[in-house]
Amino acid sequence: MSTEWQDLSRSPNLTELYVRAATRRKITGKTLPDEGLRCGVDVEPKRLAAYRKVCGFVDDGLLPPTYPHVLAFALQMQLLTSKDFPFPLLGLIHLSNRIRVLRPMGGVSHGRVSVQVQNLKAHAKGATFDLVTRLEDQLGLLWEAQSQMLCKGVKLESEVPADTQEETPSLVLDEVTRWNAPADIGRQYAKVSGDYNPIHLSAASAKLFGFPTAIAHGLWNKARTLAALSDHLPASNVEIVVHFKKPVRLPSEVTLLASAAGSSGDLRLVGSGDLEHMVGHWQPIS
Repeated sequence: MSTEWQDLSRSPNLTELYVRAATRRKITGKTLPDEGLRCGVDVEPKRLAAYRKVCGFVDDGLLPPTYPHVLAFALQMQLLTSKDFPFPLLGLIHLSNRIRVLRPMGGVSHGRVSVQVQNLKAHAKGATFDLVTRLEDQLGLLWEAQSQMLCKGVKLESEVPADTQEETPSLVLDEVTRWNAPADIGRQYAKVSGDYNPIHLSAASAKLFGFPTAIAHGLWNKARTLAALSDHLPASNVEIVVHFKKPVRLPSEVTLLASAAGSSGDLRLVGSGDLEHMVGHWQPIS
């Protein structure tokens, strides 16, 4: 099914979108909208510098591989709170994230982002779908990402796919570094990303959604990991996939394990008692 694209003249207002998200708490359908959204975006140097600081990236002249998510966040919110989108935004669970960096992301000051949803599937706990985001510059497609999201409680008529073998690192992994995720990292990341999901902000707001304490953003975990692995991964022609496991409760200490630097490799983020928070790999784009 083809996507009907709507071009916006400017990024949506996040405050209005959060109000919309807070007032929509019910599942209203079982089909995804065919509409996708596109909009021009500018890279703001001060915001980029703040993002690098929170996530641990050095200023090497390149956009961090996770930063286009920030450029597209308001557009994602607009799509996921639209009347045609059937699931409540608050409560969606981020299962995995795949990023593809096609060319070096240097000298990017302006681009166009696009977002769409697709691939609705039955899941043992509800239904999953893919949030697809792309960034283009004057030369064409520069970066793309696919986030698999779970909405609990959805009952589709299709059968639940058979369980697939969960991805586990196949290479020898060594400790790269460890860091403390402070109690306020959710609020710090929210300020630079725009993602003010209550489960990340404080213990009090997280408890409203069934969490005993605030948890770190999945994309902060991935960004902080890629910042630590900057000398392990290529700057372009690379696909980086992670699966989010147990959430990182705040505050806590985590340890990053990874294989040797190269065009491909595995990574693993663990907490106390070898609790697995995130597992993934990187490889050339096929």
